[in-house]
Amino acid sequence: MDRQPPLNSNQITQRRKVIRTLLGAAMATPVLSLIGCGGASTSTASTSASAATSTGSTGSSGGTTSGSGTTSSGVTTTTDWLSGGTSSMTENFPDDSLFESSSTCSVELTQTLTEGPCYFDSEYRDDISEGQTGLPMMLCLQLVDANCNPLSGYEIEVWHCDVDGIYSGDTSDSSDANGFSSSFCTGNDRDALAAKWFRGIKVTDSAGRVNFSSCFPGWYSSRVIHIHFRVKSNNNDEVVSQFAFSDDFVDAICTSHTDYSSRGEPDTHLSGDTVFRSSDEAFLFDLQQNADGSLLAYKRIVIS
Repeated sequence: MDRQPPLNSNQITQRRKVIRTLLGAAMATPVLSLIGCGGASTSTASTSASAATSTGSTGSSGGTTSGSGTTSSGVTTTTDWLSGGTSSMTENFPDDSLFESSSTCSVELTQTLTEGPCYFDSEYRDDISEGQTGLPMMLCLQLVDANCNPLSGYEIEVWHCDVDGIYSGDTSDSSDANGFSSSFCTGNDRDALAAKWFRGIKVTDSAGRVNFSSCFPGWYSSRVIHIHFRVKSNNNDEVVSQFAFSDDFVDAICTSHTDYSSRGEPDTHLSGDTVFRSSDEAFLFDLQQNADGSLLAYKRIVIS
């Protein structure tokens, strides 16, 4: 690709607005075709919701933004939300009691969902933001078997878009980028093509757990805000799927948070999504607000 002269801030803003429009228009039809190609087949994977109180040191850093009300996820939005990306977080990740909802394991059967056209294999890392802005988010996942015994030594990979609904697209070090649609996912954005933001792999510890530092994703047309994940053992897929967020939480952040409010509410909610349905609560993250104003999104994955 020919090098282009650097753009000024106004040009970059306008260019990304155009890219979002083009990307949104492109996304509507291909996602439907992916679902039609077996994206919703039944899987042995299942998920379990849980509730707990986050722990860690108190404090705040970076900018904050205010919302209002309480979402159905139980997250109060009257307090300030942190901004400025992961470098603004001061909280520690909560302990494993986060995933313990009761003395028994309550499991709901779920399904494998489409990988989508924006996947390529990533790197092992804790912070997957690459300095991008947004509502800083602790992303915590726990992998257990059907008896709720933790599964260690498994790879869990996640990937999602940035605050503008654009995926990163630097596949130069990837060994599995055959299905990646570069122009479709990045909108040919120069920064995105040179980045690997919001992609990462971790190996589950003795508690079956992985933690990622990230930012709450943005939205693009025809899809609710979501995060893709893949679980592997000995280089074999155990499950490939997606998790999403409740509509009222998404709307609250997208209309009140300084990093998202310029775009407003997404054009698609769960009832109209091409992958999820409004009744798919098993696919929704459990959410809390940390003491520093960052977001804690967590979920248990159960495989047999």
